[in-house]
Amino acid sequence: MTTTNAPAGVDFKEGFVEADGFRIRYLEAGSGDVHVIIHGGGGVQQYYSHDMLAKKRRVVLLEVPGFGNSPANDRTQSMAELGNTMAQAIANLGIERYSLQGNSFGGKVSLWLAVQHADKLDALVLMAPAAIRLEAQRPPAPGAFRLFNHPERVPPQAEVTPEMREKSQSLTRRIMGGPRDADLEARMRELNVPVLLLFGTEDKVLPPEVARVYPDILPNCNIMFVYDAGHEIEGDRPEAFVAVVEDFLDRKAGFLVNAKSGLIHP
Repeated sequence: MTTTNAPAGVDFKEGFVEADGFRIRYLEAGSGDVHVIIHGGGGVQQYYSHDMLAKKRRVVLLEVPGFGNSPANDRTQSMAELGNTMAQAIANLGIERYSLQGNSFGGKVSLWLAVQHADKLDALVLMAPAAIRLEAQRPPAPGAFRLFNHPERVPPQAEVTPEMREKSQSLTRRIMGGPRDADLEARMRELNVPVLLLFGTEDKVLPPEVARVYPDILPNCNIMFVYDAGHEIEGDRPEAFVAVVEDFLDRKAGFLVNAKSGLIHP
């Protein structure tokens, strides 16, 4: 399978890997350090940002069992279990170390994967993760529930039929859990992997102010707000997204000058 309007030389190939009793679809391009991406509740999306990342890295987009054309997933009982399933898929692809990226629903999956398999991760990128939602958060007003602030920038995507949507939503409703997960947050406090937390300033799905909760829980958390971006930052602001993520993946602890770095006051 090839991306739509991909830059010259970028060709994402479709493959399948067996893991935990599932046949898991993935898309892959590039070479070098491995960057694994777990999608949000809308399923696998291909953006220009993926093409740009694949110029320097081996990018692997994993499809959660129960999404896309895969059979309904009635087996997975929790987000923790799903995190382990996705970790097994990555291992079965022969990948030993990698950076991990998760968006919204995929952000919570990625956090569960990270706390259970931290020894495999070089870095973790979370885009508006659904792991923590504000107790007082209200559902978006009618017509406000939109993923993109600039849908005109997003390349055409594969069709998602009503049946596919209901199948995946049934899974997410069943295993997502409440606004806070005490077990996950307790384990997040012990996670020493470098984390980049991104929120779009125009996110209408998860309010950017929820970002303030994460530094008190994650010991190595860097927060960035992306101007003029909605919930799907990598689709809305691909160039800005890649610039920040590439810098973070390259520099890790040196990504930001902060009070503890000693770069200004040695």
